[in-house]
Amino acid sequence: MKKNRILVLIWVTMVFAVVSMAANKKFTLVIDAGHGGHDAGALGSFSKEKNINLNVALAFGRYVENNCPDVKVIYTRKTDVFIPLHTRADIANRNKADLFVSIHTNALPRGRIARGLETYTLGMHRAGSNLEVAKRENSVILIEKDYKQRYEGFDPNSSESYIMFEFMQDKNMAQSVELAKFVQKRVCAAARRPDKGVKQAGFLVLRETSMPSCLIELGFITTSDEEQMLNSKDGIDRLGYGIYQAFLDYKRKYDGRITVPYQAEQKEDINIPSVVPQEEQPETVKTTVPVKIQKEPAVPPVNVEVVKEEQAQVQSQDSTLIFKVQIMASASRKRIGKSKLYGQEAKYYEEGGFYKYTVGESEDYDEIAKIRERLVGNFPEAFVIAFRGGQKVDTRTAIREFRSNKKTKE
Repeated sequence: MKKNRILVLIWVTMVFAVVSMAANKKFTLVIDAGHGGHDAGALGSFSKEKNINLNVALAFGRYVENNCPDVKVIYTRKTDVFIPLHTRADIANRNKADLFVSIHTNALPRGRIARGLETYTLGMHRAGSNLEVAKRENSVILIEKDYKQRYEGFDPNSSESYIMFEFMQDKNMAQSVELAKFVQKRVCAAARRPDKGVKQAGFLVLRETSMPSCLIELGFITTSDEEQMLNSKDGIDRLGYGIYQAFLDYKRKYDGRITVPYQAEQKEDINIPSVVPQEEQPETVKTTVPVKIQKEPAVPPVNVEVVKEEQAQVQSQDSTLIFKVQIMASASRKRIGKSKLYGQEAKYYEEGGFYKYTVGESEDYDEIAKIRERLVGNFPEAFVIAFRGGQKVDTRTAIREFRSNKKTKE
């Protein structure tokens, strides 16, 4: 009998350890802004692909960072530097990423015009136009000194080199295609773009990654009105927001891990090695900060105005801990549907260029945790945040303090 109790205790301990590890393991998203540094990518009449890719990648990443505390975001580049294709994949593989999203901009030869967004997964091209896109994106390897050895003789301009993709059985294909479908649906709606569909082609950067992945062609830099949209603040924010919505769709469907709802994202600098020669100074890229625009909101709009939190509270020097539920962050003001809040009132505060929306306000963490449980059905990414004297504080520390004070009072 004693032996059985010991075995049960060991089993319970092991289960608890596994659950704890699962709770602390964040979903890892790698965002890849194509081209960079001395690789400008496709050229428009006044802009370069590398800058558009980076602006949209950063806009997408900021939406995830501000709304998904259980997601670790890693960028292959956050500045204007050249990163080889194999290094981009290495970053994702080394960090055991759950998802890899590569962002690019399309182009056509002079005299040809096209519009719209298309998303690619790894596979054999079924149309000549798909092959041409893959050739253009893969040609970046020609800039790398040892590309013949590293890519085993692959010639990005030779159709024969792409035959190998026809025989590849990608174990992540089904999830990659589903991700691509989400991207087409969400981004085309958010940015009001023509839908050019989900396609397959032989992209080296996708071949080298070991997780579900897709490559997004945002639009055509060689088409005048598309180039204007791709470089506008409104366009960049809409594209980033649409990709973020697609990411949420994918994560809700495929991420079954246990998450800690109140664990705030700790920002970290990702040191990406630049292979730009020392004598070559990277061009300065102006990254676009999302602006206040009107777009399709994440929830149905109704006549319920969200009020800004009182300045008096923000300036308060009160040492009392206050807990709230953050339901979303957006670059634009929102009207939150009353039915979605179950009678609660939503407020917002401004931080880092975003409007961050909260529901509930209490010194009792348990009360706020129950509010989150009610809201999580409509706001799956809702999490608990804490303030002291109007300043945000570490939520885990605040919860430990609340528990300690509660135990003392009892």
